Amino acid sequence: MIMYSLNAMAFAAMIASILLIVYPLTNPKSKTFHLEAKNAVKHAFFVSLIPLLLFISEGQMDTSASLKWFDLGISNLSLTTQFDKYAILFIPVALMVTWSILEFSTWYMHIDPNIDGFFKYLLIFLLAMITLVCAGNLLLLFMGWEGVGIMSFLLIGWYHARSNAAAAALQAVLYNRVGDIGFLLTFCWLMKMPSQWNPIVLSLQPSTILLIGFITAAASKSAQFGLHPWLASAMEGPTPVSALLHSSTMVVAGIFLLVRIHPLLSQNQTALTICLCLGAISTFFAATCALTQNDIKKIIAYSTSSQLGLMMVAIGLNFPYLAFFHICTHAFFKAMLFLCSGLIIHSINDEQDIRKMGGLQRALPMTTTCLSIGSLALMGIPFLAGFYSKDAIIEAANTSYVNSMALVLTLIATAFTAVYSMRLIYFASMTYPRTSPILLFDENDPRVLNSLSRLAVGSVLAGLLIFNVTLPNSPITHTMPPYMKLAALIITLLAFAIAYDLAKTFWTTTPINYAASKMYDPLFYNQIVHRTSTDSTLNSAGQIITHLMESILLKKFGPDHIEKTQLQPIKVIRISQTGLIKTYLSVLFVTLVFILTI
Repeated sequence: MIMYSLNAMAFAAMIASILLIVYPLTNPKSKTFHLEAKNAVKHAFFVSLIPLLLFISEGQMDTSASLKWFDLGISNLSLTTQFDKYAILFIPVALMVTWSILEFSTWYMHIDPNIDGFFKYLLIFLLAMITLVCAGNLLLLFMGWEGVGIMSFLLIGWYHARSNAAAAALQAVLYNRVGDIGFLLTFCWLMKMPSQWNPIVLSLQPSTILLIGFITAAASKSAQFGLHPWLASAMEGPTPVSALLHSSTMVVAGIFLLVRIHPLLSQNQTALTICLCLGAISTFFAATCALTQNDIKKIIAYSTSSQLGLMMVAIGLNFPYLAFFHICTHAFFKAMLFLCSGLIIHSINDEQDIRKMGGLQRALPMTTTCLSIGSLALMGIPFLAGFYSKDAIIEAANTSYVNSMALVLTLIATAFTAVYSMRLIYFASMTYPRTSPILLFDENDPRVLNSLSRLAVGSVLAGLLIFNVTLPNSPITHTMPPYMKLAALIITLLAFAIAYDLAKTFWTTTPINYAASKMYDPLFYNQIVHRTSTDSTLNSAGQIITHLMESILLKKFGPDHIEKTQLQPIKVIRISQTGLIKTYLSVLFVTLVFILTI
């Protein structure tokens, strides 16, 4: 009875926090809408802590509610919410990160004439993600899935008058359509089941094609290799959009879907292997791309893609709770990195090239400190947030029966993470300025300091706190050789030391000629895929249309059709034209009689 009442209290608190977010949307024309939205998310965060504290005290919690929509006969469509350990843990994280981003946005977007519309989009974006997380069946999850997709289109294309921003928004939607095909395939496949989430369905032996549909959906939403270009292009949106998109909403939706359906995945080795190999290739490729970038936002964007690959590796190892753990810790330091980059870009006259920065540790001490904390957490330096989840995934890979190539690629990507993070810290904040040292803004605005401070505390403490409340869903390895235990840490420290040495060596005046390595533009993938797919599609479509029009339509409905339709009347007329006088007199007589009788 006590457990029932606690579940009811948790459910009520979750619904209250969601209603608090919805409330500002009831009065969108308010003059202070952006402040009301920020306060609503802040209050929702504190309310959402109630279920979290109840979950920590009880050790378990699961509550759900179902609203029947309509009956199709073979299946009932219902809107089912489910507040289990994943929802109860993730929602406070998402709300805290969003609160910080919204507070930062009140400063960052204060000169935008349509700031209230911007905040409206951000709130709906957050609500769509919460809908996805709290979904108890595929129908509600699909609504949240499409919600984050359309809102990302609107937010990435916020500056839609710029052709690059409009193209980036369209690119994000088109790449996500690929995943939606996979999602709809599986959704329609499972429609015949009485409930798409119930234990009976999740314990069935799944079809590999079904799981490939889910993996395709997750790969497009979470920017895995092959469907990754939209993530870097999404940097065309305002920095707060990048921070929200890459930390706790859009990009983790795909991984969250796979975490939800892991009972199905765990029974199919083919699907797990696909996830493992796809994740390893993604994390390696994205880390390599981040090394070649000079744009501060693109470096952080590719680091997101790399970390998403690491989460996919955790799914492939059959450790979904580690993937979820990394989602939660990653949200804090990734949002902070983007906010720091936005502040730096604003301060130095919208310059995004890290080679034109430098010496900012004296001019922007708080920002560069947070940038360093975020980069160190991303590297997995011990006892920061990223260490607890990232190290655990690499340990799990080391101690599992795993594809050795996937393990090698993951370890190389870990080393590359340390290299590009060190390069980012060094070029942005150390030594001396490489451009005009005059700053347009300072960081002494409380809206900036408060949001960065919260995320910095989260980047330091979140790993330890979440580590103590997440429980593994399978036995874990407690003993292993020291070289396995320390592999990730040793590789990271070695790469960090080498990167520091390289950064000092190549720190020169602002370069006129590009280094050879910078000529390898990672956008080559876009050129190959977009042009090849477009050319092949248009050429094949042209050939089909030509064949249809010329060989079938024009011929069948043109000369052939005229010939067939006119032949019979011509034959009839030819028979009547005999040249005999009696035939003509007979016709005349018949027609005369016919007229007289009428």
